[in-house]
Amino acid sequence: MDRRDTALTELMDDPHCDPRALAATYRRFDVVNRLVSAWGHVYRSHVRPELRALGRPARVLDLGCGGGDVVARLAGLARRDGLDVEWVGADPDPRALDAARARSRPGVRFTAQGSGDLIAAGETFDLVLSNHVLHHLDAAALDTFAADSLALSRGSVLHADIARGRLAYALYAVGIAPLSIGTFLRVDGLRSIRRSYRAPELAAALGAPWRVLTPAPFRVLAVARGRAAGAPAAGSARDA
Repeated sequence: MDRRDTALTELMDDPHCDPRALAATYRRFDVVNRLVSAWGHVYRSHVRPELRALGRPARVLDLGCGGGDVVARLAGLARRDGLDVEWVGADPDPRALDAARARSRPGVRFTAQGSGDLIAAGETFDLVLSNHVLHHLDAAALDTFAADSLALSRGSVLHADIARGRLAYALYAVGIAPLSIGTFLRVDGLRSIRRSYRAPELAAALGAPWRVLTPAPFRVLAVARGRAAGAPAAGSARDA
């Protein structure tokens, strides 16, 4: 646990994994992420203030959205707060999109595209975010993902992930048991923790202009300002 175990692979990343277990895993992510991902806090402290400050309808991208539960949850919170937002979940994995599209609703859509596809299409957004993507990436892919997310955003970029640690590992190993039957949640979750960064490691891996915060126990949040055309000047919206 002192170092990232990048040799580990997750079962759901295998293109030949059990499709029933994969679908069950995507469905149950909704519960797991509500319990551990701290997106409620990140929404209140980062997403909502920035969207309100725009004073106009906004576009938000969840890059590598997986089963779509995070973007669907954030859309519900924004709707409750009276915010006019188009939410886009993007993931090039068709298996993830099958699960995500079940969460489509007015104002929330999903697309089978990666970051490079979106840039090539000329897409830009007022805010770009991701959940549990960074620990999957090797060094080159991390650099590309980070740079592309900056190129897509006119406002903030928020990449949330797990913080590696022995206590996180032990608590997850016990706590996930009731939810993990018929899914990859226990095996892949524990492997994810072992692959994940500690905050100083992630800051060093990303470099400038990224800052890495700890919004909740066992969580890291990489924050930067986007570089897309029309992006507000640094400091003109909340990013801390």
